[in-house]
Amino acid sequence: MKLRLILVATIVLLSAVEGMAQSYGYLRVRYEIGPSGDTLRIIDLPPVYCFKRKADLSKYNRLIYNVKKVYPIAREADRRLKEMEAHLLSLSSSKAQQAYLKEAEKELKKEYTPVLKNMTFSQGKVLIKLIDRETTRTSYALVKELRGNFTAFFWQGIARIFGANLKDTYDRDGEDKMIEHIILLYEAGMI
Repeated sequence: MKLRLILVATIVLLSAVEGMAQSYGYLRVRYEIGPSGDTLRIIDLPPVYCFKRKADLSKYNRLIYNVKKVYPIAREADRRLKEMEAHLLSLSSSKAQQAYLKEAEKELKKEYTPVLKNMTFSQGKVLIKLIDRETTRTSYALVKELRGNFTAFFWQGIARIFGANLKDTYDRDGEDKMIEHIILLYEAGMI
């Protein structure tokens, strides 16, 4: 009952400040013609999560921060991977492909080593999952494909020492449902 009252009060207040809400971009206001010909104001509210403990809210806010930090990197990784694969197909010899991969690796290390060094372990774990989401391949599979079995095995060992797993997959309907919601809100400009 108390939650319903709060929800109704929120909707009434938000409809009164529609202009302000549109300018901040966290609400979407649209108009539709109803069955009786009346114009209906529709306010799309972002989802609201209720947490029993303050620690859970803190975890959620931290997850939002981590996703917002690493999601652009995962998108860029997907873009670059597609670009590299297209270029590799255009090269005729395996020697030219190896040379291209070495050069691409140097460029990536130069650009992303400082970024990755400043990441926390939890951001790294989220990045591993988001790389799987964006590329539809695990980080382990990508390293194995581009660098070989031994290198993939080596980096998997290092990741396991620090509590991560390069073979983690993204489960949008299961354990990663909250991350998926955050990404959808992020892409919609609501967070």
